[in-house]
Amino acid sequence: MDLVESIGATIIKPPQETFWGGFAGYFIDIDGHLWEVVYNPELLP
Repeated sequence: MDLVESIGATIIKPPQETFWGGFAGYFIDIDGHLWEVVYNPELLP
């Protein structure tokens, strides 16, 4: 999220813990597209 913010994206919701055990956050890119970033370390192979 720090990277996308540094290149012009707008953070809509900073990463936060989720009820399913991972993390999620949202940003809008410079073209106006909304993105969701999710990460759950428990689901790594």
